[in-house]
Amino acid sequence: MKAVLNTKYGSPDVLELKEVEKPTPKENEVLIKVRAASLNALDWHLMRGKPLALRLMLGGLRKPKITRPGRDAAGLVEEVGSNVTQFKPGDEVFGACPGAFAEYVCADENRVALKPANISFEEAAAVPVAAITALQGLRDKGRIQRGQKILVDGASGGVGTFAVQIAKSFGAEVTAVCSTKNLDTARSIGADYVIDYTQEDFTQSTQRYDLIFGANAYHSIFDYRRALAKDGIYVGAGGGGQSLPVMLIGMLLQLVLSLIGSKKMCSFMAKIIKTDLVFLKELLVAGKIVPVIDRRYALRDVADALRYLEEGHAKGKVVINI
Repeated sequence: MKAVLNTKYGSPDVLELKEVEKPTPKENEVLIKVRAASLNALDWHLMRGKPLALRLMLGGLRKPKITRPGRDAAGLVEEVGSNVTQFKPGDEVFGACPGAFAEYVCADENRVALKPANISFEEAAAVPVAAITALQGLRDKGRIQRGQKILVDGASGGVGTFAVQIAKSFGAEVTAVCSTKNLDTARSIGADYVIDYTQEDFTQSTQRYDLIFGANAYHSIFDYRRALAKDGIYVGAGGGGQSLPVMLIGMLLQLVLSLIGSKKMCSFMAKIIKTDLVFLKELLVAGKIVPVIDRRYALRDVADALRYLEEGHAKGKVVINI
């Protein structure tokens, strides 16, 4: 089978499409014939080996320990391990599948779910990491409630487009912050209000928000704190490619600021949880979230897809057709 390999750190040019042995599922895994995969910021951070903290966390200081890029996939179950009880060959599934940029991939049965019949493989592949990040940030860290005023900073990216829709599904009033070219997209996915960040800085406004979700955290922690209402919460998604010292300083500041007032500040990294995949599946079935896909690439063009993603202007998700 064909698979994309990443055996050294660097630009997208380090990626290679090679013939490799088809994997065999372990006792708790399913073998998936991949129909589509999608890109996340983590993919290019792992390719570049930046920030250095990521190398320390994943154990590959000089060269990547994870040599098979890709995390999100959707496809058909071809074979199941001896202990698998939730799936059978022929099932259409989506979920977190390490090494997803390949024709076949093995995944733990507790990290995939049945694909909703009303969406395509492309749309399903766009969901896992980005949508779970949005869900856990809003629900678990942000403690979102019906009727709250929510602001999503970075509303046009992969995580942001899901955050706007998930916040609406919880009954919140949502303000989306994005660039001029993405205002219509933000409105089309349900945002009640949109702010063009090239024309207006929401942190300098008198409007206050119960919850700010930073899908792209371009402002300082103090700016976000100022824009919060009394008892408001700021949630930052991921590390944003920051260096280890900057990340640690930011975490310390968030902790201190949360202790000295009623406003709470935090950042987090999402975890793939089966129940959350199933929760998102129900939202997809109900049409409450619809994946936004910007561009589609072939497996042989993963390097070009990552170049585009690195530019930071993707509207929604970038998908790989396999």
